[in-house]
Amino acid sequence: MTLHSEFYLFDTGQPIPCTVRNYLEKDFHELIAIQSECFPPPFPEELWWNVEQLSSHLSHFPEGAICVEVDGELAGSLTCLQVAYNPNQPHHTWEEITDNGYITTNDEHGDALYVVDISIRPKFRKLGFGKILLQHAYYLTIELRLDRLLGGGRMPGYKRYRKELSPEEYLEQVLAGHVKDPVITFLLRCGRTPVTILPQYLEDEDSMNHAVLMEWKNPFKTK
Repeated sequence: MTLHSEFYLFDTGQPIPCTVRNYLEKDFHELIAIQSECFPPPFPEELWWNVEQLSSHLSHFPEGAICVEVDGELAGSLTCLQVAYNPNQPHHTWEEITDNGYITTNDEHGDALYVVDISIRPKFRKLGFGKILLQHAYYLTIELRLDRLLGGGRMPGYKRYRKELSPEEYLEQVLAGHVKDPVITFLLRCGRTPVTILPQYLEDEDSMNHAVLMEWKNPFKTK
């Protein structure tokens, strides 16, 4: 299954031709550069993609290796894998569910698509590429007839409130509209809904190592 989608986005009224496709070995250098732009220090450099991880993505689940391209330049990428999800045991870490980003944990018989990473170059972030990439992950969820899409959403705004709010209380404030979180609010706008807080999900100072497990249920999948 190969992905290739062409469309236009608008920048201050100007149509911009874009392509969403599967990323390939030729894209590895640029994908790593995107990570460095999206996650500068204090985010740990060792958590950026490396060539071995990207090669493993193409080996284990190439359908879930997705990028968006503008005039020959990669604007962002999304990586996902297929997992078996137990709603009664939702807690996990990023390292556990993704095999530290190598996705050797991909389960071709799994019932859920799991977003490992989504990264948009800062200069392209106001054009809607993140939402476009997630939409294509939703399309893949439907194509594979999976129950849902899942992923741990960073909560980088939490550091500012850590002394006055628990992670659960912070999420409640975001859901009430009293606080806007750069990631969680974005995911809500993309149709994702929160499931639970994931403590010690990923080494991330801004999120105090927490994340929110968020899902999108396949509306075409009947019980």
